[in-house]
Amino acid sequence: MKYVLDSSVALKWVLQEVDSSKADALRRAFQTGLHELLAPDVLPIECAHALSRAERKNIIQPPQGYRHLLNILSTPPRLYSYLPLLDRAFEISSATRQGTYDCLYIALAERERCELVTADIKLVNSLQRPFPMLVPLTSLP
Repeated sequence: MKYVLDSSVALKWVLQEVDSSKADALRRAFQTGLHELLAPDVLPIECAHALSRAERKNIIQPPQGYRHLLNILSTPPRLYSYLPLLDRAFEISSATRQGTYDCLYIALAERERCELVTADIKLVNSLQRPFPMLVPLTSLP
């Protein structure tokens, strides 16, 4: 199965949070070739930002953030340039009042005709009706 993966799921690979076990299972399936994972090339930047923020909030201690980033990047999804996705992402963002970063993932899932797996329940609740390819991580086995 081919999935677009957003940073909220990739972060669960390294931060112990609700549904981290589901994110880990998805990663293992990717590593064994059962699933194909894709993401816009902003995913590493979003993960780095979230991990440095976790350090600032004392959720993790430096240098854990950088080690966690390296862990995520050790098995990254196939990264696609955000530039060809930007027009559609901006169109979605403007129409739905949703952040452009999130819409890059939606635009990639649309283009690749696959599901977008996210741990962002707010995103699912806001946009699953017009974009049924949005799949909450909680729904995966």
